[in-house]
Amino acid sequence: MRSVAIIQARMGSTRRPGKVMADLAGKPMLYHVIKRAQQASSLDLVVVATSDQPRDDVVAQYCAETGTPCFRGSEEDCLDRYYKAAQKFEADPIMRLTADCPLLDPLVIDEVARMFRDGEYDYVSNALEPTYPDGLDTEIFSLKALETAWREARLKTEREYATVYIWKRPDIFRLFNVENDEDLSHLRWTVDEPEDLVLVRRIYEYLGPEPSFGMTEILALLQEHPELNQINAGFARNEGYQKSLTEDTQIKMEENG
Repeated sequence: MRSVAIIQARMGSTRRPGKVMADLAGKPMLYHVIKRAQQASSLDLVVVATSDQPRDDVVAQYCAETGTPCFRGSEEDCLDRYYKAAQKFEADPIMRLTADCPLLDPLVIDEVARMFRDGEYDYVSNALEPTYPDGLDTEIFSLKALETAWREARLKTEREYATVYIWKRPDIFRLFNVENDEDLSHLRWTVDEPEDLVLVRRIYEYLGPEPSFGMTEILALLQEHPELNQINAGFARNEGYQKSLTEDTQIKMEENG
């Protein structure tokens, strides 16, 4: 078994379709996510998990052209896609990353992985109680925990978001949250909205076209140019997950009559 990062990537985003292949410094955004993950010393392999829908052929083709291992599975049941990808690539532990985070920091990835390796945990993340910028979220968990979630999860959110079943159950799984020295959770470096992509493009314009810079360099840039923070200010963290929670509630109400 080996430590494998599985990058969740599909073209059918609700808020910004096709964003994973959006141009960023002359390359698809997915390129930057893959390259950043590959720089993490704690990972043996980086793979992409996309859907089996025709619109995601472009993602699979890009992976084939760049020699990136790729798994195709259910579009809506991300948990099933993750579990089967983990099986295919003999992954244990599994690191979950998403393709809309082109500012991922390999050093943060390694820190989260180190805590998992050194502790007796089933799941370690830096987003249970966020202190890192939104967009540096990293999760790592055991194959056993993922298999339990895959077998037991029933709610829409638990199938759509691969790790929800795990981190919602501290009575079953041993969880740990990695905290940054300073609370930077108000910073938004993910790409869900058009303004997010504008900010990320500006950051790459300042710091260079290749993913060779990390959180420290970005923070220094934002301190020098604080106006950049206003480009995507005002968006809530994890809006997609909150929307799914609302849908879960509606489904439960309908089932109960």
